Amino acid sequence: MADLEIYAKTPGEYDIGRRRGRQEMRSQVIMFSLMIFLTLISFTMVIASNAEVIGFSKFMVIPVLMLFAGVQVGLQLFYFMHMKEKGHGTPAMFMFTGALLAFLTVLTFVTIVWWN
Repeated sequence: MADLEIYAKTPGEYDIGRRRGRQEMRSQVIMFSLMIFLTLISFTMVIASNAEVIGFSKFMVIPVLMLFAGVQVGLQLFYFMHMKEKGHGTPAMFMFTGALLAFLTVLTFVTIVWWN
């Protein structure tokens, strides 16, 4: 059988763990609320654009929706996929490098099609 080592936490370590857990849960709830808020704003903008409300043309709505989508992707990566924690530097580097290469590829093909 494998040897097991039991580690008993001191009251101070236990309190620190509880405090960190509470802070982590608070930040998760705040980020979730922010993402719900951004989603509601996005839906409202699309509805206003379809109803032809003055000031909500597709030339304003589409870039703002893309901006909101980028912000939500970043927040989800950092908070819900735990990319903000220690030891996630290498996976984060590969993810952001892949995202940059994908963006540059799309930009290249759009530029080639646009100029021809």
